[in-house]
Amino acid sequence: MRIIEPSLRHSLLDRRLLAAVLSLTLAACGGTELEGAGDEALATQENALASVRLRLMAANTTSGNLQSYDPGNGTRIFQGTDPDVVMIQEFNYGDNSATAIRSFVNTAFGSSFYYYREAGAQIPNGVISRYPIIASGEWDDNQVTNRDFAWARIDVPGPKDLWVVSVHLLTASSSVRNTEAVNLVNFIKANIPTGDYLAIGGDFNTDSRSEAAFSTFSQVVSTASPYPADRNGNTNTNASRGKPYDHVLVDSDLRAYQTATVIGGSSFAAGTVIDTRVYSPISEISPALSSDSGATNMQHMAVIKDFLIPSDTVTAGVTVNSPNGGESFTAGSSQSITWAATGVTNVKLEYTLNGSTWTVITSSTAASASSYTWTVPSTASTAARVRVSDASNSALTDMSNTAFTITTTPTGTGKVFINEVLANEAGSDVNGEFVELVNSGTAAVDLSGWTISDATGTRHTFASGTSLAAGKAIVVFGAAAGIPAGLTNAVGASTAQLNLSNSGDTVTLKNASGTAMDTLTYSSSLSGTDGVSANRSPDGSSTGSFVLHTSVGSTASSPGKRANGTAY
Repeated sequence: MRIIEPSLRHSLLDRRLLAAVLSLTLAACGGTELEGAGDEALATQENALASVRLRLMAANTTSGNLQSYDPGNGTRIFQGTDPDVVMIQEFNYGDNSATAIRSFVNTAFGSSFYYYREAGAQIPNGVISRYPIIASGEWDDNQVTNRDFAWARIDVPGPKDLWVVSVHLLTASSSVRNTEAVNLVNFIKANIPTGDYLAIGGDFNTDSRSEAAFSTFSQVVSTASPYPADRNGNTNTNASRGKPYDHVLVDSDLRAYQTATVIGGSSFAAGTVIDTRVYSPISEISPALSSDSGATNMQHMAVIKDFLIPSDTVTAGVTVNSPNGGESFTAGSSQSITWAATGVTNVKLEYTLNGSTWTVITSSTAASASSYTWTVPSTASTAARVRVSDASNSALTDMSNTAFTITTTPTGTGKVFINEVLANEAGSDVNGEFVELVNSGTAAVDLSGWTISDATGTRHTFASGTSLAAGKAIVVFGAAAGIPAGLTNAVGASTAQLNLSNSGDTVTLKNASGTAMDTLTYSSSLSGTDGVSANRSPDGSSTGSFVLHTSVGSTASSPGKRANGTAY
């Protein structure tokens, strides 16, 4: 089916009338009606910022065995890259009902996004847009039977509309692809006003950039370098990254506004190819996983180009300033959400931990405040974002450009100290010498890399993964052979000796950074009696002084237990 699009004035009334007429025409002809967020959203999109970033994406990022987005790999890539307009191929999801497709768009992009999906195709092309689709349809690709050229006219901010065409050319041969290109160029020349913006995007299946199709397309769009590239500078987009299958081609009017694609802390001067297998750091496009582009039957990489286009007169707009991606916050901490707002009275603030489910922070706060103190949620996340919207118009909205991180830390603090030392072992078995450590704090302490030394040198280094829980003790003996039977919270010295002097010595506990955490310097008065240890008094107190164990308990020593013999 073809729809010849007349020239339109840029009044909101004309746009609404055209959208309504075309929707009725499509329905009458058996086409797919365009989907969106409602007429009210059409009005708000006229009110944008003075300069608007427009991110265009070409995406045939289906995976699995059904040429669909059901497995979720492509969905995560959409969520992590935040495109404004997507020329999508193999637009299948679930049972392909209107409910299923709407659900997919809501999850991958947001409930305020519009879409058009061609009707009656096995692997349909389509368009998904942040901005209102005011007209849409399909032009016949007479070289193939299971899809056509899907087009949409989009009311982007500014004095011009954006026309996009989603294409999926055949793999048959370069000559067939050129025939498809000739036909499409003819449709474009006959239907699209030369004064509007134009983008052709999708899966071209081209083996090289020298194919005749590019020369044909150059009649209406720019095909010149530089080309979008991935993190490693590779501009090819098939699964093995050896051929330029996928493209976003724009006309000279839009090409003049191309700008670097910025994602998190990364900038790609000519746009980018999204291959999660090589993207680094992958957290910049969370929740995408590094394995997503390598999923079963993921045969194409998405292509992105960014543009800074002039907009209408500034009347209303919101922009998130922070957190805007890449930050790391501690769960439970207080952080500021900041924004810029023009022509907006109150804003609604929300956050997401997974990129799709949003939680309201406040339903309305003064836009002029430009800041709101937020208590960071207690759940760890690598895909967190905030969203600021006009409280009276959800279509006027902005969110963090990329994800930020929320980390959780144990509650409380640990306090590890030397509680008991036996330098003069009972008898002559030096393996029985020991140093007892106690954690009197309220949180576990990671002892990995901590050391115990005497005046001569390091006697023990705690193994990686050693942790001392709050309220517990651990004992280091001269050797494992000296550990009493049944005592489980004990280890042998890593050097196989403590070699503590009976006439006086200094025992030092250091953390993994080499900082002294506790020190005991004792004289022969505390070490001169065989088998009697030096112990804190009060027992288990980091500020207690050292006395003979017989002064605080009924036994000569109590390694791994309290001085009264009870367990830690």
